[in-house]
Parts: sequence; structure tokens; C-alpha cells
Amino acid sequence: MDAKTEPAYILYETPEDGIARIVLNRPDTANAQDTQFLYELNDAFDRAAHDNDIRVIILAANGKHFSSGHDLAEKNWYENMYDYDTVHPLCGFTCEGAEAQMSREEEIYQGFSERWRNIPKPTIAAVQGKCIAGGLMLAWPCDLIIASDDASFTDPTVSFGVCGIEYFTHFWDVGARKAKEMLFTSDAVNAEDALRLGMVNQVVPRDQLEDATMAMARKIAAKSRFALKITKKAINSCQDAAGRKVAMDNAFHLHQLAHTHWLKLYDFLMDPTGLPEATQKALGFDKKDK
Repeated sequence: MDAKTEPAYILYETPEDGIARIVLNRPDTANAQDTQFLYELNDAFDRAAHDNDIRVIILAANGKHFSSGHDLAEKNWYENMYDYDTVHPLCGFTCEGAEAQMSREEEIYQGFSERWRNIPKPTIAAVQGKCIAGGLMLAWPCDLIIASDDASFTDPTVSFGVCGIEYFTHFWDVGARKAKEMLFTSDAVNAEDALRLGMVNQVVPRDQLEDATMAMARKIAAKSRFALKITKKAINSCQDAAGRKVAMDNAFHLHQLAHTHWLKLYDFLMDPTGLPEATQKALGFDKKDK
């Protein structure tokens, strides 16, 4: 796909001076993320980051749900790579074995999320409805999260034989014990619990989500762009000094080991027996005992 093609899944708005609003716009799939979706989203973040008039970036979503995560229906992802020759810097996309898959996930999953986390401008995620697995990898990199009262946050990947999403920041977002509960059980964290745990900054009624997010953005946009940049860097550096990135890289490599394990058993990146029966059927797997 030509990088200059009009984005199909992502909207970019500047609702007020100093504020960029990026909107996930694939509501028919609950904003499921295929390869093109993620590259379009990265382009939008880059656009806002490079615009000197923008001081704060909002990430919002159209539809009932913020994001249902990775699009498991996407096949032949390499054939659909977004501007392959110019966008990604990593090697290995065309190699055999585990290297191609690992390189892809280093780029568009862990890599993009880490890139967005380190944008030198404050970011606010406005989350409604379900935020599942890969959806967390869009919300968690943001500096602030405002959630609607019907929002929920789920990482069900252990049910599929994998040790958590590629951007493994559960420990820093909910704490060690809640992270273990969240992963071991695949249960959702509701909005009120997320607020209590410090994962989100505010919980508001669904119909007030946009207004509350804009109110927060206005306060931030009134500040010095440079002061915001260095303050964000100072706080992020506290997490990094405590070993955040080293621990996340370890989890990412264990995630890749899980993929290799299930590929050998099922020729599929995860344990298909953990998927809902309808999904198993759609992917061509019969229900089997684990």
C-alpha cells in the first residue's frame, strides 16, 4: 500500500488549538487491528508528534468498544505489509522459521507500543466498552487514561497458551498480584477497579467521555510544550531505571517461545483449543482436549 493513500481505519482531527485527536475507526470489527490498521495508527501518532503546534494527543475510538485486539482473521500478513520498503527498519520479515514472526511482532506490536509510549508529548486514551489484549497495547502506552463507566480491560492470552500480550506492562499498570490474577484467570478488570489500581485516571459516564477527555487535554495544552516533554521524560525514566524495559523484553521473548511451541503442535501461533468454539470453527480447528 502506498503510504500516501488516505487512511482506511484511522481518523486524524485537530478539534482545538494544541490538541490532536486520533480516532480508531473500524467499528464493524470492534476496532480489531490488522497490519494496515497499526501502520496507519503509527502514521497518525507520527503526524501529531512532528507538528509543533500540537501539545497533547488524544487517542479515541468510534463504536461500542475501544478495541477487540489483534485481528485473528488476517491471513498472509506479509502480502499486506503497509509500505514495506520504507516504513519498518527491522530485518527478518522475509526469513524462515520463527525469525519472520518475531521480527514482525518486534516492529508492529512491542515496537509500535514502545514508540507511542515515548512520544515527547502527553497522550490521553479515551476508552469505552471492551479493551481486549491488543487493545491494551494501544491504551497502556498513553500517559493518561480516561475510561467510561462501562469500560473493561482484559488480557485473555493465557487461555490461548501465551504468557500475555507482547507489550507486557501489566506489572506497572495494575501491580504484581492483580497482574497474576488478570492473566491466570483471563478475567476482565472493570473501570472502577482500574481506577482503584491506578490504571486509569478518571471514570466518567459513557456520554461524558469525550467532554472529559477534552477538558483534560485543554489543561495540558495550556502548558509549555518543552516543559511537558521533559516532565514526561523524567517520569518515564523512573520506570526505566527500575528495569521496566529489560523485564518487558524478557516477557516478549517468552511470548515468542510460546508461539514456536504451538506452531510445532498445531501449525498455529497459539493453542487453538483455548479459543471460543466459533473462532475455532472459523479458523478450521476442531475442538480437542488440551
